[in-house]
Amino acid sequence: MNLASTTIGYPYIGGNREWKRCVESFWKGEKSEEQFIFEMKTIRLNHLKHQQSLGLDIITVGDFTFYDRMLDLATMFGLIPARYKWTGEKVDLTTYYATARGANDVVASEMTKWFNTNYHYIVPEYEGQPLKLTQNYILDYFLEAKFELGLMTKPTIIGPYTFVQLSKGYDSKSKAAFILRLIPLYVQVLQQLVDAGAEWIQVEEPALVLSLAPEDIKLVQQIYKQLREDVPAAKLMLQTYFEGLSAYEELIQLPVAGVGLDFIHGANQNMASLRKYGFPQDKVLGIGIINGRDIWRASLAEKAMMTKAILSLSGVNEAWVQSSCSLQHVPVTTNSEKTLDKTLLNALSFADEKIIELTHITSFVSDENWTGSKNVSQSIVAIQALEQHETRNNPRVKELLLQVRQEHFIRPMPFKERQSLQKEALQLPDFPTTTIGSFPQSNQVKRTRTAWRRKEITDIQYTEFLKAETARWIHIQEEIGLDVFVHGEFERTDMVEYFGEKLKGFAFTEKAWVVSYGSRCVKPPIIYGDVEWTSPMTVKEVVEAQQLTSKYVKGMLTGPVTILNWSFVRDDLSREQVANQIALALKEEIHALENAGIAIIQVDEPALREGLPLRKEDWNEYLSWAVNAFKLATSSVRNETQIHTHMCYCEFNNFIEPIRALDADVISIETSRSHGELIQSLKQNPYELGIGLGVYDIHSPRVPRVEEIDTILKESFEIISKEQFWVNPDCGLKTRHEEETIASLKNMVTAARKLRQRQQQTV
Repeated sequence: MNLASTTIGYPYIGGNREWKRCVESFWKGEKSEEQFIFEMKTIRLNHLKHQQSLGLDIITVGDFTFYDRMLDLATMFGLIPARYKWTGEKVDLTTYYATARGANDVVASEMTKWFNTNYHYIVPEYEGQPLKLTQNYILDYFLEAKFELGLMTKPTIIGPYTFVQLSKGYDSKSKAAFILRLIPLYVQVLQQLVDAGAEWIQVEEPALVLSLAPEDIKLVQQIYKQLREDVPAAKLMLQTYFEGLSAYEELIQLPVAGVGLDFIHGANQNMASLRKYGFPQDKVLGIGIINGRDIWRASLAEKAMMTKAILSLSGVNEAWVQSSCSLQHVPVTTNSEKTLDKTLLNALSFADEKIIELTHITSFVSDENWTGSKNVSQSIVAIQALEQHETRNNPRVKELLLQVRQEHFIRPMPFKERQSLQKEALQLPDFPTTTIGSFPQSNQVKRTRTAWRRKEITDIQYTEFLKAETARWIHIQEEIGLDVFVHGEFERTDMVEYFGEKLKGFAFTEKAWVVSYGSRCVKPPIIYGDVEWTSPMTVKEVVEAQQLTSKYVKGMLTGPVTILNWSFVRDDLSREQVANQIALALKEEIHALENAGIAIIQVDEPALREGLPLRKEDWNEYLSWAVNAFKLATSSVRNETQIHTHMCYCEFNNFIEPIRALDADVISIETSRSHGELIQSLKQNPYELGIGLGVYDIHSPRVPRVEEIDTILKESFEIISKEQFWVNPDCGLKTRHEEETIASLKNMVTAARKLRQRQQQTV
């Protein structure tokens, strides 16, 4: 039996986020392009050397990016929208980053989630433009590793079917032309890699785990038949992940040298397929046995036995023991964590530790010898110790869950009746303007928070600073002319982390960062125990802000499903059970805000859609408990209390029924990057509750013109009544700079007032 350990990909941000710092320094003009490229290369090579030092047999290249891998592939193929005025030569960094982030005169490309993860990618836009290979960056990375480190690596590329499925701009008539133009480019890339000496090439096709129609299956078969005919020497590892392989009987026979399967999230289906259909004996099997999406230590004995069972069932002579997906979805190493509870720390496994687990399993399955005699027993002891930890046995939480009844998921009054009461109570103007919640966290805010955490300033000094910053932004909102204010969230580093720090059952890391989008990194909290509310978390700051203005200040909370989906979650309970624990805790916080006189409370659920199973036929079960968790948190408020929620990049037209089921009085949603699609969706699927249009893109530094926003508002008003219509940015403003934020909001308010005036003139 020939076994090798490998991963599908490795985190590119670095243990100290050196990648993020390098990128953002370049954006600020603090590095020349030459220095930037050199430093990115240094980071890239250091990652390869580090993986080699951990004992990994096959190391992957091509998993590194300057922003996003889908964007990398689009620019490599010249798939640049016309609005960026690209000249048709090599794509320069200015064009590359304008596509991702926008520029002064053009909007950024759309951004949406990568399958059911909390990572968001840049959506390639096909406009019928001629395509060509501008630069084979994957070849560059392969040669770099070969000649500078002496490493024979495994290049990886996102596969053609997945790339097309995740792109936009084509219809059923133009899809074939798009694919016909792409395939020769893939052929060029693969041939150049083969000519350079690449033994294996990993082709990532996660879209093959989605529901596939017969025509999809035929398309995939045609694509890979063509690749095999045009590059017969290429040994392709067709890599799937996030679920079981769809149409297994047909696709397992594709003309590739190997197939990688996910035996974590797709374990049941892939095992059933193996039993029923077997596995081709002339192919290498990639066994995704270590979870690439959670942070929990694996039971080495169990994983080794399962690997053996898979090998026996498949009957293959060669296999790779690997992660279930890229390790970019987990932090880099537990070695950076010095303050965690020891019982918890011992039960954790990040990217580096997962690689070590892979090498242990590979060694044992190969020759029945564990590399280190205590590895198996240590993993068992660590897992059992966490199971017995007191935080997982909270009697009050268990009692609260037992008391939940069906009526706790239902608002006592229908929306239309609540709407009338709220209109009378709040007395807001037509088309009220507001923001999503956060305001720019300046360098001063960050420095002051750091000084406080290091105990360089007192609690009182820090609190006074936050009060002053909140008061300053209340004044700014008054000057801008917004109708409903927020306090700015200057006390919060992250919309999930903040709440986790104040709830029981959560733990927090020092350097366990993962990428959310672009250079935006987050440290997901770890839900390792029973979640319990112990005291108000947000009341003080919101009430203090409310005392500074006659305008309403929204209470700002993160919803239970978003907290769940943006955390690393314990694996001994179902996600539904954990979501309900969080919902009950938030319910107590909402009551505290109400009792303090806060009339508008926003409970954000931007990650509601991210938890969806990848196949639509599996959605209903998830949506049932996810929507109920939101309603469990929010349904017991008074009828006059207005509940808002927020979502972004959620493909509204495919998600309108779950959004409606939330029964939130107002939902704010992204409109700026995909406005036309949303308008068409609302024409086909009218939405009766309140809706706040995200009329400009906060992920771009550009200031939108009044005319741009006005156009969106005019088109939207044709299908949304004034009783429903709110106006807001498409997301929180924490990452933006103050000057651009104020200018953008002023333009937004001006456009809303123009709409208000036009409407009044027609009455």
